[in-house]
Amino acid sequence: MAELDVTPGRMLRDIVAATAVQVPGAPNALMGRLIEEMGFSAMYLSGAAFSAGVLALPDIGLFTLTELVQQLQLLTSRVSVPVIVDADTGFGDTANVERTIAELERAGAAAIQLEDQELPKRCGHLSGKSLVTTDAMCAKLRAAAAARADDDTVILARTDARGVDSFEAAVERAKRYVDAGADWIFPEALATREEFEAFANAIDAPLVANMTEFGKSPLMDFDELAEMGYRVVLYPVTLLRVAMKAVESTLALLAADGTQRELLDLMQTRQELYDLLEYDSYETRDREYFA
Repeated sequence: MAELDVTPGRMLRDIVAATAVQVPGAPNALMGRLIEEMGFSAMYLSGAAFSAGVLALPDIGLFTLTELVQQLQLLTSRVSVPVIVDADTGFGDTANVERTIAELERAGAAAIQLEDQELPKRCGHLSGKSLVTTDAMCAKLRAAAAARADDDTVILARTDARGVDSFEAAVERAKRYVDAGADWIFPEALATREEFEAFANAIDAPLVANMTEFGKSPLMDFDELAEMGYRVVLYPVTLLRVAMKAVESTLALLAADGTQRELLDLMQTRQELYDLLEYDSYETRDREYFA
């Protein structure tokens, strides 16, 4: 966790003020440890990756606030870089949003993302979504900004209007969301490079780009997005997708060959895992306790 005199929100704001950042999704604390060890300065707790990777459920708003808080606590207790957490629709109306912000902030969130979909929500890159009114979302954002104990905790507003209404509607909503108290803006499912650039030119706030695979947005290079003005580039489900494909291939080979010997070069070794877990430090402390 961050030092007590530097809150997670302050740490994240300082990082993003200095440079644009790539932010991989961490489906669990072990991957979070590796993200940090590999030098990334922030990570993302994606609702889609949490739903699928931990609960084996589709991304339609099925997990509870309590489950999300618990997952965030597991993550923030084992990493020291700031975590952006996807809180979907805030688990209800303004009163629910207030509690959502308070609970996630206590669990160590640096930034808390709220989206403008109606329940039941859908993955942002699927058709069939519906939106709350702009006024209703602005009320949620005002509640979120008022509920945080630390003014540095980032309120991140996601709009799904591009996939439901139009690009122009997404821009208009984003402007209203900034006025209502959103610190950063996340335009979901922009369809072309030109839309990413036009959105960046239209909105005067730090912007988040979602580079999720197999969706409606083109997969653009980080440097290109940073040059446009995007400060955070998310890869929310990338690690989970790669890991699951590797698991699928391993299971098929294990069933066919009856051994995993041919896969050893592809595996994280026992020592590499122990190093990531800081296994030796536990043994050292144990010996000291029994000295």
